[in-house]
Amino acid sequence: MNGAKFWVDHLGLEPHPEGGFYRQTYIAGESIAKPHLPHRYTGQRPFSTAIYFLLEYPDFSALHRLKSDEVWHFYIGSSLTLWLISPEGELSSLHLGPDPGQGQSFQGVVPAGYWFAASLDAPETFALVGCTMAPGFDFADFELAQREQLAQQFPQHRNLIQRLTR
Repeated sequence: MNGAKFWVDHLGLEPHPEGGFYRQTYIAGESIAKPHLPHRYTGQRPFSTAIYFLLEYPDFSALHRLKSDEVWHFYIGSSLTLWLISPEGELSSLHLGPDPGQGQSFQGVVPAGYWFAASLDAPETFALVGCTMAPGFDFADFELAQREQLAQQFPQHRNLIQRLTR
């Protein structure tokens, strides 16, 4: 199996602000205008977007939240865990990977407004996934967690927040 560097080079991936590497692979040619979008959006958005996203140990995708649901698709590599904190403070996780016998799935959905992060399940591994959103992604809808502020809001998850923020 090819390693992380092969996929970064082959797919033309670039560093992502939350950690890992990415490249947008699709942006819908049509957009939804502001009057037809929920109030949480500041302007028009494409109908849908898609990216490749790669994590390589020991990196992680730092806690952040989005204004749209995001569907994660597992492609290749080792399993990873998506850590989700609901707006009410409930912690849950999704396990993406190639082995359903280990509770892993090929797809998982992160609901809009949830804080979430991703980490690899084993050292010295990587995972290549894809992410799709509708309405499509815009950096105006991306909020990177502030460690102390989020830990004060959800003190019961302080250890996880410290581990998955920068």
